[in-house]
Amino acid sequence: MAEQKPKQPNQPKNQDKKPKRSPLTWLYYAIMIGLLIFFFYPVGGEKGIDKDLSYTKFTAYVENDAVASVTVYDDNTAEAKIRPEKYVLVFNNQEKGENANGKLKMHVPSVEEFAKYIDGVNATRKEAGKAAIDVSYAKSKGDWYLILVNILPFLLIVLFFVWMSRGMANAAGGGPGGIFNVGKVKAEVQNKDKKDKITFKDVAGLAGAKQEVEEIVSFLKNPTKYTNLGGKIPKGVLLVGPPGTGKTLLAKAVAGEANVPFFSMSGSDFVEMFVGVGASRVRDLFRQAKEKAPAIIFIDEIDAVGRARGRNNMMGGGNDERESTLNQLLTEMDGFGSNSGVIILAATNRADVLDAALLRAGRFDRQIHVELPDLQERKEIFGVHIAGIKIDKDLDINFLAKQTPGFSGADIANVCNEAALIAARNDHKSVSRQDFMDAVDRIIGGLERKNKIMTEEEKRSVAYHEAGHATISWLLRWGNPLVKVTIVPRGMALGAAWYLPEERQLTNKDHIMDNLCSLLGGRAAEEVFLQQTSTGALNDLERATKQAYAMVAYYGMSDKLKNISYYDSTGRYDMGFAKPYSEKTAEVIDSETSAIIAEQMARAKKILKENAEGHNKLAQMLIEKEVITSDDVETILGPRPWVSRTDEIIEANEAMRREGEEAKGEKKKRAPRKKKEEVQKQEQGTKSQDEMAKDSVEENKN
Repeated sequence: MAEQKPKQPNQPKNQDKKPKRSPLTWLYYAIMIGLLIFFFYPVGGEKGIDKDLSYTKFTAYVENDAVASVTVYDDNTAEAKIRPEKYVLVFNNQEKGENANGKLKMHVPSVEEFAKYIDGVNATRKEAGKAAIDVSYAKSKGDWYLILVNILPFLLIVLFFVWMSRGMANAAGGGPGGIFNVGKVKAEVQNKDKKDKITFKDVAGLAGAKQEVEEIVSFLKNPTKYTNLGGKIPKGVLLVGPPGTGKTLLAKAVAGEANVPFFSMSGSDFVEMFVGVGASRVRDLFRQAKEKAPAIIFIDEIDAVGRARGRNNMMGGGNDERESTLNQLLTEMDGFGSNSGVIILAATNRADVLDAALLRAGRFDRQIHVELPDLQERKEIFGVHIAGIKIDKDLDINFLAKQTPGFSGADIANVCNEAALIAARNDHKSVSRQDFMDAVDRIIGGLERKNKIMTEEEKRSVAYHEAGHATISWLLRWGNPLVKVTIVPRGMALGAAWYLPEERQLTNKDHIMDNLCSLLGGRAAEEVFLQQTSTGALNDLERATKQAYAMVAYYGMSDKLKNISYYDSTGRYDMGFAKPYSEKTAEVIDSETSAIIAEQMARAKKILKENAEGHNKLAQMLIEKEVITSDDVETILGPRPWVSRTDEIIEANEAMRREGEEAKGEKKKRAPRKKKEEVQKQEQGTKSQDEMAKDSVEENKN
């Protein structure tokens, strides 16, 4: 099991800041605004400028005292400013002030002739006592201006459509480079100089898995140590295990310990809506890894692309794009050298569905099983996750580890977080043992529904049912130890019993039989004490039937089908369409399964009848208190004469810890003795050397 330590408060300052906009984005916005301005306010289209005004009409306006000033250009064009009071005459009866520019544009015969004409007009106006018309001369706007005015609209339109196409390509998954970069890999790259990289110290539990991956770290740190002897570095390592056991974290720890770049992506990232994209991304991923070698490539959920080829053909054809991606992955794993410094780590919880070519020697050379944590590993994981939680001083981590059998690292993290939330909800100053127990109950059974009202008859039926489970599991040798029983509705269940499953490495027939008898205890109690049955036993019957079927068809534990197993460990035989046995054998399996269920049902009824008084007391206590614990059951039925395997494991771990401490203490005590002996030897050697020197001096004197 593997889990990461809680993050410290000294996080980077810019962690929560929004990403900055690219400068090109602002350029695109400016282009759009310019395009809108051009369409709504065209260049050269000012109101009041008559581009086709004749020279004769212009002279008429001058004689009517409508022109205030004139600007003459060297290209024989002129621009006249109209007096405001003459707007009605010149601009077709427009109201004064409506045309703010008030300009007219026309062509003149030549600049010299126009100068003579306007000088004559000004002389006449001066004699009449009127103000002269203001005349100025300027250079004309060049051809480049006209060209720009004509090309600019088309340029803006082209840039607008380019910007739109880039946005659509990004929305379709093309990435920053648009649709042309859709074949580029989108892997998350962690460089070796990353400050907060994960190491094996951040991984709790998984001692066996860490020991295996330490060899990979050694390969990456010092490859010549192995290649000089003719060895080849493994190409691929497959991490197999249930969800939440820390496969991804373990892969990151390998990269952190080896201090190499880490390329991380999911198997589904290779699959895209475009044909050939997956294979292209595989090629790009390996190219980048080779450039930064030594490096690690991590593919999470590799079964998304590594599923066995051709398995879906019977349903109308397989996924050609996924299979081409897998083919490219196989080719790349064969394409680079064994000692290139690139190692592939992959993770999956469905190794049985992977293609055989992917698992052959030379590709994924090693398979590391990352299993659910055992008792000692759960203790280490709890130690990691409660480090950032304010807990009671008397909280026992061993107790928490005992209460969570079968929990993965992710589940334990969820328990710690849920316990903190429950403590805060109840205004506790610290997280107590009861908060953790409530968190476990909520994760396993769901939230209590105390507002769900049950009749007295329904409550009595549920109490007798749950008391039947508790009584039989308490009285059977291999029954799971009881923790508590409740008739308060949780989730979809009207009642529940919590047990501590024994963490056995090997399960025999007696263990399964006692478990079956405990499962059938609720239905047996209904038939014995209530003379009726209810739908509340649905989950119990389902689990009991599956276990009995597994005993017959998989484990070979039945009388008529001894030592025969129809279990398919490869997962390639689809039991939904065809079975690996005949119809006659199927009838035998059904009959043997029914016989086992009937036998354990009769056994459960017998136990309940022999202990009817204790069962009825438990049921009555449940009706009154709604929740009872193992202490209440022990008070009524007496203590169990058997020691729990969990307690045996804890005692064994404590004994190993004490032995380790004693061994360390002996080494520390032995070390000073060795030093004293060495000092004495050195002193004796020094004395002998001094004596020899004195003897030599005396000999020289003689």
